Amino acid sequence: MKRSLFHIHALCMLASALFLASCGQDRSGEYYALIGPKTWMYETMQQHYLFYEDLPTEEGLNFFDKPETFLQSVVSSQDQKNGSVFSHIDSVNVSRVQSAYPTFGLEGSLIRNTNGDYVVHILYVYPDSPASEVGLKRNDWVVSVNDRALNTSNFESFFQRPSSSCRYRVATEVDGQPDTSYVDMPAPRIIEQPSVFTYKTITAGSKKAFYILYNGFETDDEESLKAAFNEAAAQSPSDIILDLRYNPGGYVSTAQLLSTILAPQGAMGQPWLTMVFNDKTDPQTQTYTFDASLLQGVTNLNYDHLYVITTSNTASASEIVINTLRPYLGDKLLQVGAATFGKNMAQSLFTNEAYPQLEFWLTTSYTANSENFYDYYTDGLQPDYVSSEDLTANLGEFGTPADSILAPVFYHLEHGTFPSTGTEENTRSTGSKIIYNPIDHKPKRSQMSIK
Repeated sequence: MKRSLFHIHALCMLASALFLASCGQDRSGEYYALIGPKTWMYETMQQHYLFYEDLPTEEGLNFFDKPETFLQSVVSSQDQKNGSVFSHIDSVNVSRVQSAYPTFGLEGSLIRNTNGDYVVHILYVYPDSPASEVGLKRNDWVVSVNDRALNTSNFESFFQRPSSSCRYRVATEVDGQPDTSYVDMPAPRIIEQPSVFTYKTITAGSKKAFYILYNGFETDDEESLKAAFNEAAAQSPSDIILDLRYNPGGYVSTAQLLSTILAPQGAMGQPWLTMVFNDKTDPQTQTYTFDASLLQGVTNLNYDHLYVITTSNTASASEIVINTLRPYLGDKLLQVGAATFGKNMAQSLFTNEAYPQLEFWLTTSYTANSENFYDYYTDGLQPDYVSSEDLTANLGEFGTPADSILAPVFYHLEHGTFPSTGTEENTRSTGSKIIYNPIDHKPKRSQMSIK
């Protein structure tokens, strides 16, 4: 990580002098407090920003904006995609395994049925959350809240950022029959959001595979990640299913750990990832390896196939794992699902002692594999077999053939090939429309913590 020094522009000094003269008293401290962080951010970007050539000139900028607003006004169009800006501001000591604000602890998609009604289909519920305490689970449907119909206007206040307790009317299946009941939701609160959501050993034909649903690359959860793969090693699975469908990224150092666990033994010490910086940086590239020392407390695995489950939300650090393992695994790596998001760059942390509460994560590099490939911004990483999670139908339990996105993986485990595409089952439609899918709207980041 790099620590930047604060420099004051001559422009700022002149403006401060004018401020002093016009007001009749020395208020320069207030002035610097307002514009200082933005001036430092701008100078940092001029030197280290991957897209420094796209920065606007100082004359057209408002240095009195809040740091977040100022950053939004100067970032390059290459530093954002689908509404997500990659460079960002964080407060110090943000816990990334806790929710950023009070929540019920569930993720759900807003669906509009053919009759025009809106419902929310629950994708998953975090353990030890208000939603789990009242028994909500994957595949439940919320059809109203406080006896009010759902719509695009109240979805946020009832599900994404609730501020108070409420009553859900929930439809579920009981012995194959629909059943509707009322559920009183407790007050929302800050909850733990474990990166390792679930894992288990599954069988298909003569194959035994280890399945893991991994939702974020967080350094605080690395011990849980190691523990999961140690349990996998004890079962001697023939194959690994790494489910990254909901994983928007996280720390590069955690991606290096996971990649090293999954890499073949012969890759140890070989190039893993190369950071490609701007032409002002010397050296312009920095290469990291599959590091066997990271395997302390965890076992490097041997397997026949690594199935990686992806969607359009599979981003940044998730994409790094796929891209960096591909040259070493070849056909043993089978990507199943949809094309990934397409975030092929990483952010570095910059801090300044004058602004101790400010963490500036700036896009500084492309992330290339050992074959120097990183050109996946436009189209993402393409799957070997296209599959999808039908959010308008029965979702099925994670890690089972009833989970539509995983069904072709079970078929491949049993038959050695994927099923043919275009069948009636693969192309059927309920006629319902997905209005909001949270896995397409999470922030995407890939943050460097490798020293």
